[in-house]
Amino acid sequence: MAVLGNGARLTWLGHSTWLLDTPGGARVLFDPWTDSSPVCPAAYKGDGLGPLDLILVTHGHADHTGDLVSVARRTGAQVVCIFELGAWLQSQGVGNVTAMNKGGTIEVHGLAVTMTHAVHSSSVVVDDRPLYLGEPAGFVLRLEDGYRIYQAGDTALFGDMALIGELYRPDLALLPVGDYYTMGPREAAKAVELLGVSRVVCQHFGTFAVLTGTPEALRELVAPGVEVIAVEPGGQVS
Repeated sequence: MAVLGNGARLTWLGHSTWLLDTPGGARVLFDPWTDSSPVCPAAYKGDGLGPLDLILVTHGHADHTGDLVSVARRTGAQVVCIFELGAWLQSQGVGNVTAMNKGGTIEVHGLAVTMTHAVHSSSVVVDDRPLYLGEPAGFVLRLEDGYRIYQAGDTALFGDMALIGELYRPDLALLPVGDYYTMGPREAAKAVELLGVSRVVCQHFGTFAVLTGTPEALRELVAPGVEVIAVEPGGQVS
């Protein structure tokens, strides 16, 4: 689907897992849930992911980190996440970890990565009990040519999305729409308004029966001129 127009390519691996090929040739994976995911296409499981330069992780829940340790070990990619999650990853034998925090920006592989706020929770289950892994986050990723992608992660609607729009001016937003655990279409439509974006790509929908929000519902709620994009797992936005 022609959207970005700058040589970048986003491939949806289901849920909130995205593989981004940047204009400069970097390969970035968001929220690795691949081998254990029921919706990730078989072609992208295991070695099918290919080489990676960077892994951006929004929070610790298993549907976002289920294969993080194995993918990070296999590829040696630099993992960027919030501090507490980073410390846990290092305890699991992941060596190339950058553990930052909200509001910070780092330069990696020719990209600028800014960690933003998100309203959710974050943990991993150890011995049948949740282990706190710091706060959830989002990211604004500035590509080599200046194009900016906002990955909201799992989040409720929050008013400071307007500040993200004002400060970072994303060209494209990846927003959850499934409801129940995150924003639904009604809240996502308000997020689009606060961010000031005209193009939004839907994520975190359809994986489980409880995720009842749909891209179609969001399309009915956004202002005229806003493009709501949805692809099937394995589909691409370029």
